[in-house]
Amino acid sequence: MNNTLKSILWWVFAVVFTVTIARYQKITGPTYPVSGKATLNNIEFKYSLIRSAENEKDAEIAINIPDTSVTGTITYKRFKSDDAFCTVPLLRRNDTLYFMMPKQPAAGKMMYEIELKRGNEKVKLNAKHNEFVVMRFKGVVPLYILIPHILMMFLGLLFSTRTAIEALISGARTYKLALWTLGFLIIGGLILGPIVQKYAFGAYWTGWPFGHDLTDNKTLFMVLAWVFAIFKLRKDPTNKLWPVIAAVMVLVVYLIPHSVLGSEIDHTKTPKS
Repeated sequence: MNNTLKSILWWVFAVVFTVTIARYQKITGPTYPVSGKATLNNIEFKYSLIRSAENEKDAEIAINIPDTSVTGTITYKRFKSDDAFCTVPLLRRNDTLYFMMPKQPAAGKMMYEIELKRGNEKVKLNAKHNEFVVMRFKGVVPLYILIPHILMMFLGLLFSTRTAIEALISGARTYKLALWTLGFLIIGGLILGPIVQKYAFGAYWTGWPFGHDLTDNKTLFMVLAWVFAIFKLRKDPTNKLWPVIAAVMVLVVYLIPHSVLGSEIDHTKTPKS
């Protein structure tokens, strides 16, 4: 097998690996919808409950249930607040039961629980986990900022993985690939990332040393890991240890669900609405 074909195969592996990790991070994050199945009078139906919404308007929480004999209620209040719970009926629009969750300021969260009823039988959604769904509102991020940010972070993970492979096989391009990795992470995480954060939650940076935002801290951690790896590679281009360590650190960061410990409003410290 010639070197060109080997390189292509390593890139294919890196792409598949990157897509898998990125998908895992997305579906395990606290803003990914809560999905499941529930049974009411021996009829099973699927549901998907949102956990993120833009705050330019009220957020629609909807469940597709064609059976018009099914009704429901939603119980909700502001997350991290001393508010009393409010319970109201779900509205029906054709085959859909829905509720418009009142919009909140950026980083404001609501917690809610839905109960459906048909005849004498009732069922609570997400009952298996026995917990309220928590959703967070955010400001609108322009696509011309959001898409490049996501792309750069994706490429950062891709090149990090490919750089580690290049180091392990004693390839000649380890240092060059490491530079590309760092460049993508800086542009995506330290330049575009804060801009996205500003649009979404009103602050450019809420990680160390100004706060505990895990997303910001993870980004800083990845960048510093690759800065140190490149420093080592400049002294010894054949170094295998530090590029692999940096790539493992990036992998660990991406395995942590996105938006964990993200920006949120503590309503116990704000006036009731």
